[in-house]
Amino acid sequence: MSRVKLTFASILAFTVALPTLVTANADDLSEQVRNLLSAFHETYAIPGATVSYALPDGSVGDAAVGLADAEAGIAATPNTRMLAASVGKTIVGALVLALESDGVLSRSDLVADYLGGEDWFDALPNASTVTVGHLLTHSAGLPDHVHLEGVAQRMLDAGANGVFEPEDAITFILGRDPLFEAGRGWSYTDTGHLLLGLVIEAASEADFFDLVSARFLVPIGLDATTSSVTPALADLAVGYTIEDNVFGLPIRTNDEGGALLWNPAIEWTGGGFISTSHDLSYWGDALFTGEAINTPHLERLLDAVPVHPDAPDILYGSGVAIYANTPLGPVYGHGGWVPGYVTSLRHCADHGITIAFQINTDAGIVDDSTDLVPALEAALADLLIRAVTQE
Repeated sequence: MSRVKLTFASILAFTVALPTLVTANADDLSEQVRNLLSAFHETYAIPGATVSYALPDGSVGDAAVGLADAEAGIAATPNTRMLAASVGKTIVGALVLALESDGVLSRSDLVADYLGGEDWFDALPNASTVTVGHLLTHSAGLPDHVHLEGVAQRMLDAGANGVFEPEDAITFILGRDPLFEAGRGWSYTDTGHLLLGLVIEAASEADFFDLVSARFLVPIGLDATTSSVTPALADLAVGYTIEDNVFGLPIRTNDEGGALLWNPAIEWTGGGFISTSHDLSYWGDALFTGEAINTPHLERLLDAVPVHPDAPDILYGSGVAIYANTPLGPVYGHGGWVPGYVTSLRHCADHGITIAFQINTDAGIVDDSTDLVPALEAALADLLIRAVTQE
C-alpha cells in the first residue's frame, strides 16, 4: 500500500511566512523548527507529527507536536515511532547496492536467474527480460497490485487472517499484459519491490530483515528502526485515516491497546519498517553523504531513469526519488504512505541537510485534499537552509 509522492518540485508554489531572524544556534533553531511544526499542526488539524534534521556539522535536531494517541491524550515525542512506508525502499535500494559491491548480485542480472524456477514465474509480465535494475528503478513495466480494483481490501483481509507471503500479492499481476517493455518506461510498483525482496533472499540465501539489521541498522545505530511484520509494534503512534476509506478501516486504525487493525507484514520489501523521524534523518544523511556503505555507492544510487518524458528533471534511482533541478539544487529522498501514516525523507545535496518527518494521519493526503506534505517539506527546507547559510 505504500506509494511515492514525486512532489518536491512543487516547492515553487509555496511562500512560507517564517521569522525574519533565522539562526543556526542549536537551541534557537530547534525552537524555530518546533514553532513551524506547531503552526502546521494547528493549520492542518493533524493529530501529531515529528520532525528531525541532520546538518552538515553532523548535528541532529528533533521536534514533536500534538498527540500520538488522541483518545488517551498521549503526547507525541521524538521517540514516537510510526510506519515509514515506502521510505523503506531507500533501505532496499541500498542493500542491493551493498550486495552488488560484494559480488552477490548485479543490477544487470535477469530476475529469471533467481526466480525462474518458481512455478508462477513465467506468468509474470516481461518475465524473460526484467532485470534487478529494472525492479529497483520501477522501469520493469509491471502493474502495481496495490492499485488494482479490490486488491487493497483483499490484501488487508488476508494479512489480518494469517501470515503474509509476498507471492500472495504477486499473484494479482500474473497473466496481465506488461505496461511497457522492460526498460522502456516508468511506472511505480510495489509488486516489483516484493519481487526484489525475493531476489535479495535468493541471491544471498539470507533473510531480508536480518541482512538489513546487520548491514545498516546496527552499524549506523538506528536503534528505533525495526521490521514492521506484526500489528503489535512498540511505541507506535495511533494512526488516523478518513471515513469511508477504500480499506474499510475505522478512522482510528489501532485497537485500544495500540495494535494495528491490519497486518503491516503485507508491505514487506515495499516498505517494511517502523521508525522515528530521528532515525530516518540519520539514515538519510548516512545514505546520501556516502557513509552508509563502505564502498562507493552514490553514483550507483543516483543512476536513474526519468519518471515522465515531460519531466526530465524528476528521476528515480536505486530506491530513491531524485529532483535534479529545484530552487534548492538537487534534492534526493522518498515519500511514504500507508493507512494512518505519512512519512517524508529529503536530502538537499548542495546544502548537506537531511530532513525527515512523520505524521500520524493520512487525512488530506490519501484523498489529495490538502498540500500538507509538499508545503511542510518546502517550509522546513527553507528554514534550515537559511539557518545553515548564516553560519
